[in-house]
Amino acid sequence: MKLKLSPAIEAERNAVLNALHPVVPLLAAMAGPHLEVVLHDVNRPERSVIAIANGHISGRTIGSSVLEGPRDDKGFAAATRVVSREGALHSIVDGYETVTADGRRLKSASAIFRDAEGIPFATLCLNADVSAFQAAHAWLEQVLAPLRATAAVPAPAAAADSVPGSAQQLDTLMREIIGDAVPLASMKREQKIQAMREMQRRGLFIVKGGVQRAAEALQVSRYTIYNYLEEIRQRER
Repeated sequence: MKLKLSPAIEAERNAVLNALHPVVPLLAAMAGPHLEVVLHDVNRPERSVIAIANGHISGRTIGSSVLEGPRDDKGFAAATRVVSREGALHSIVDGYETVTADGRRLKSASAIFRDAEGIPFATLCLNADVSAFQAAHAWLEQVLAPLRATAAVPAPAAAADSVPGSAQQLDTLMREIIGDAVPLASMKREQKIQAMREMQRRGLFIVKGGVQRAAEALQVSRYTIYNYLEEIRQRER
């Protein structure tokens, strides 16, 4: 549910977002075509991307949803925490790997921005495509050790059938996340909590309807889902 903001908080958020907009092309221009820079408005996850440079890396454009990004993005989990545990308004999650839809590994980092009430409202994400360097490393390995089996090349992903950012694609991504996290028809409590971790890590609970879908998949109430999320937060502490 979208929160009703006070004029002061809304003005603060708009000021930060406006200040971050020119940072996106600036970082990309400095780093070159192998660094994707993305600015998300967390308050509208269905079309969260409000600025992007080098979107060819993940295949996203302005208006893409928060679920269309690379997998294993730890910034999602950090953005779902209502208040920073350290008490800081902003926080950085860096030094982690994500994976594109076609199997390329990226080095990623995210900055989470919170308003004066401690509520996250924006993330600035960096995704560096290191596949070219990995290819060069593999070639050197092949030259120096000809008897070693060559690394398998990941098959390209099938082209998407729907328009990026569309409701149909968002629905497909949500079903995919839940399907990956809930492999069993009958699950014990701890298995459900682990499934919830996976859904949270991939950003399901940022999107409208994510909690309800998780509840249906795990065959529990929405109240239980919120309890599981709180237990996960407690365990992280």
